[in-house]
Amino acid sequence: MTASTISYLWSLDDVLGQGATASVYKARHKRSGELVAVKVFNIMSYNRPHEVQMREFEMLRKLNHSNIIKLFTVEELPSKQKVLVMEYCSGGSLLSLLEEPENAFGLAETEFLTVLQCIVQGMNHLRENGVVHRDIKPGNIMRQVGEDGRSVYKLTDFGAARELEDDEKFVSIYGTEEYLHPDMYERAVLRKPHHKSYGVSVDLWSIGVTLYHAATGSLPFTPYEGPRRNKPIMFKITTEKPMGAIAGIQRAEGGPIEWSYHLPHSCQLSQGLRVQLVPVLAGIMEADQEKCWCFDQFFTATTDILQRQAVHLFSLQQTMAHCIYIHHYNTVSIFFEEVASQTGIGVQQQHLMYLGHDLLLEGSMKVVNLPRTSPSQPLLLLTYASEANTSLSFREPESPVIPARFDVMADYNFSKIVVGVVHQYLRIVKLLHRHRELLLQGYYSYIMKLRNECREALHSIAMVTIRLQSCLNNLRCSSPQVHQHLPVYSAGIQEFQNRLDQLQIEQAKLAETLANDKRYYRGQGFKTLAYNDEQIHKFEKIHLSSHIKRVKSLFREDCVQKYKEVLVSAKTWNRSELGGSLPTPNRPPLDDSITSSKQRCYPPSIIHNMCSKHTQRKKNSYFHHEERHLQFVAGFQLNPVKFSSGLFIWLQITTRVASRHLIF
Repeated sequence: MTASTISYLWSLDDVLGQGATASVYKARHKRSGELVAVKVFNIMSYNRPHEVQMREFEMLRKLNHSNIIKLFTVEELPSKQKVLVMEYCSGGSLLSLLEEPENAFGLAETEFLTVLQCIVQGMNHLRENGVVHRDIKPGNIMRQVGEDGRSVYKLTDFGAARELEDDEKFVSIYGTEEYLHPDMYERAVLRKPHHKSYGVSVDLWSIGVTLYHAATGSLPFTPYEGPRRNKPIMFKITTEKPMGAIAGIQRAEGGPIEWSYHLPHSCQLSQGLRVQLVPVLAGIMEADQEKCWCFDQFFTATTDILQRQAVHLFSLQQTMAHCIYIHHYNTVSIFFEEVASQTGIGVQQQHLMYLGHDLLLEGSMKVVNLPRTSPSQPLLLLTYASEANTSLSFREPESPVIPARFDVMADYNFSKIVVGVVHQYLRIVKLLHRHRELLLQGYYSYIMKLRNECREALHSIAMVTIRLQSCLNNLRCSSPQVHQHLPVYSAGIQEFQNRLDQLQIEQAKLAETLANDKRYYRGQGFKTLAYNDEQIHKFEKIHLSSHIKRVKSLFREDCVQKYKEVLVSAKTWNRSELGGSLPTPNRPPLDDSITSSKQRCYPPSIIHNMCSKHTQRKKNSYFHHEERHLQFVAGFQLNPVKFSSGLFIWLQITTRVASRHLIF
């Protein structure tokens, strides 16, 4: 059979949903063929007051949001029954999605976040317009599937809705009993009269139950044999719930109520999302309206969750997947702390890899700059701490007991639960398979990293080995020469050490003489000398003249003569070794009469420098010439000891005597 209005046509078999006052069908526009949903009110709906009948029309006309079902028009059947023409949602309702076997233990995390976002945005629009829904449940949340496969959820069925501000109350009863606020449940289901009024918090309770149902696949408060069969215990559970508890279940008739403060392990949400969600559920599922959250708190907390960035992480040592929910503007340092909080691995012991490469992160870097991750392509977490692997990250679902007696409905429920359990096993198998792939991928990347490091280390070791071998070869070649020249070097060093000792002795004597002279100077307070001092003065003056003659004699007879011999030998050696290949420098000819009284004599310091340079050239020749050259040069070495002794005597006598004459 079919039914139609002026513009729309539908089959009575295409039922989308039924309620106490209306039925919803899938219809088409007669000209364009566009699919719509029509809500046809039955005879019982007209028993309500006229203002109640018109309330849903007025609400839908007032509201305009992507997460609220859209009203196109209002038409009538030939029987004058009102028909609401609304947008059609091809994905059914949230309830139909939860009844599918693969969702028996709750929605996947990404789908749940979509549900949360759509409910929050839709409810925020209702509050901005001062509307309370009063019948929020999965059956009144429709699902539209876009061309890209993404879901959009929309609030529908505003038959119980009315305008109500945050500080206003109402007394009428609406809603579905499993999702009703305990105060409304007491009056509507248990039929207990009371004079309580209700505020907007009743929607928050229904939202909490709906979100728990979507996350776990089951209702949060369940008495033995179910909410519909054990209503007094249902009311007891909801009203006696401890603060912070989000679920309560009675497993045996007359048994205790088991309270839960966490989401069950079987739900598909990650630990990171559970930690964020549980406080929200505990805050809005509070029977005491004074303790229950307000909508502002709910919107603030849920918006905070939805604005967080999900970073997927897989710990190799723990063989466990994690999802870190963190704000994009936070720093990597905060991210490391969140990882430590979830995994128990200290910040200093965390080592991250991504796509087979080390991920080096600065603490001041923003989280938004982290690479994009997914469950199949997470960041790999390694730790160098000695930790034992954790236990398996799953628990087997409980299988139902086979019904003993023949009952078609009981068998149907049993088979439905079994199919859900099988899907849960399938999900666990897929999860383990993904973990296995990540484990192999992670350790392969780590092994390749170690392999590359070993290759670099081997290359470095090879280069060092080559250098060491080269040094060893050079050492072997130079060792005979070193042993050959070592006695010469040792003799030179010993000679230098002996001379140094003599100089130190002479320095000590000079220091003593200088001290005596200073004492003598301090004792002379006038320019005339005593007789004894005058005689000493004359004697030293005579000695000063003799010392000068001695210095000249040492210089002319020893130093200059030796230097001439060196020049002659050097000239002969140059002719024999270099063959005259070097150009002859322009220098004045050596005059044999250098000792004559007419020739200018060089100061002792210049003569000493000349001798020192010659001695240095002699020492350098040890490293560049053969032994015969060494013997040749060594044969004409000056006698620095003899010359230096005369020089020091000259300095001592001249300084002391001249100083005394300067006083007077």
